[in-house]
Amino acid sequence: MKEEKQKKIVIPNLIVGLGNPEPKYDKTRHNIGFEIVDYLADKWGFSWQKNNKFNGFFCEGIAPHRQKVRLLKPLTYMNRSGQSVRAVIDWYKLNLDDLLIVYDDMDIPLGKIRLRLSGSAGGHNGMKSIISHVGGQKFPRCRIGIGKSEGKKETIGHVLGKFSSAETPIIEDLMGVTQGAIELSLKDGVEKAMSLYN
Repeated sequence: MKEEKQKKIVIPNLIVGLGNPEPKYDKTRHNIGFEIVDYLADKWGFSWQKNNKFNGFFCEGIAPHRQKVRLLKPLTYMNRSGQSVRAVIDWYKLNLDDLLIVYDDMDIPLGKIRLRLSGSAGGHNGMKSIISHVGGQKFPRCRIGIGKSEGKKETIGHVLGKFSSAETPIIEDLMGVTQGAIELSLKDGVEKAMSLYN
């Protein structure tokens, strides 16, 4: 009798939010990754510490449905995010599928999220840097929809702009939705979360 090959359940161990570190970038669309991991740290009772070895803000603790989870906000600026991610991977001897990268995506409507087990950078500089530094693209990611620019603004102005007062309640709802998706990923794996939240 032929044994069926059991599919590996991918459960993240290191959740990375992407953004830029200066105060002028706070609450901008491009920094939604930072906001999500800040929200998770707050909900889970984790305390951020600046970690020079990782060139980022880092915290770890017990999250719902999981023994230990680590959170990271690289302080390298977006286009060098991979340096920080690689430092954590090397220190803890993690595999690529231990990662979950959270970042903004203009091709997804505002307020929607998309989980994937792997994929290209899709033009995102933070993801390009991570793929280059970790030597592959087979790692989970959670893309956060920030919507397209409406032609009135250039793309850079859009991603580095802040959410409007009309968009703010959508983003507040999105935080809770993303928390639910990530907690399900920690409990039952990324694929299960993909099936319910994409």
